[in-house]
Amino acid sequence: MLRWLARASAASVALIAGVVHGAAPGPHIEDMTWPELQGRIQAGSTTVLVPIGGTEQNGPHMVLGKHNVRVRVLASLIAAKLGNAVVAPVMAYVPEGAANPPTAHMRFPGTITMTDATFEAVLESTARSFCQHGFRDVVFLGDHGGYQKSEERAAARVNAEKATPVGCKAHALTEYYRVTQGAYLDDLKARGLSTAEIGTHAGAADTSLALAVDPALVRHDVMTRTAPRPQDGTYGDPRRATAELGQLGVQRIVDASVAAIRAFSPAR
Repeated sequence: MLRWLARASAASVALIAGVVHGAAPGPHIEDMTWPELQGRIQAGSTTVLVPIGGTEQNGPHMVLGKHNVRVRVLASLIAAKLGNAVVAPVMAYVPEGAANPPTAHMRFPGTITMTDATFEAVLESTARSFCQHGFRDVVFLGDHGGYQKSEERAAARVNAEKATPVGCKAHALTEYYRVTQGAYLDDLKARGLSTAEIGTHAGAADTSLALAVDPALVRHDVMTRTAPRPQDGTYGDPRRATAELGQLGVQRIVDASVAAIRAFSPAR
């Protein structure tokens, strides 16, 4: 965390500082007792962010848990900026391809997968649980592109159920991921990176975001000395990735997510 703080922009440092040094416990419900959480809800923190990561290969230079660390930190920043949200534990197991025979990221050791149906059922159960406890908005934050549609389907089913408590809704916050595929890439191109370098997985865009969140996620010596190859799980070229470039994406994600949440919860 300290290494990340040393590299992060002043804006994000301020957000993190509010989470770390605030008088009350931070936004993560796993760090609270149940009365503490109940008090938060009664005081108006009726939005819960559900960070969704994934355990998958990220090239030879980046750790398998990249998505999980990244989405937890970003959810903290979003909650701090909203001021009325708490953060659920990270969902680390998501669809990553078929297991047998292995497809997609499952071709690499360490990747963990589940079916779309299982994943969506977990999301639905999670939302039902939080609705039962008095939350009004259950927000899915997906750090991975492969399950965005699953988030939407799960949210739609929860919202269609007559048993869902009145006033509670599930939301698939696609803006969180979409901004990394548009405005953030434009930012990188404006700073001289090519489309080939930016890549689609474990390239300069992905790796820069990881560096901005926690440099320990990236094996810098491997990143800089090894030419990227698709057969190694890298689609793009991470060699010019930096935390400073990733900080552009961090700010884009936080701003876009907060704006979207405030749009469907204007009173909160």
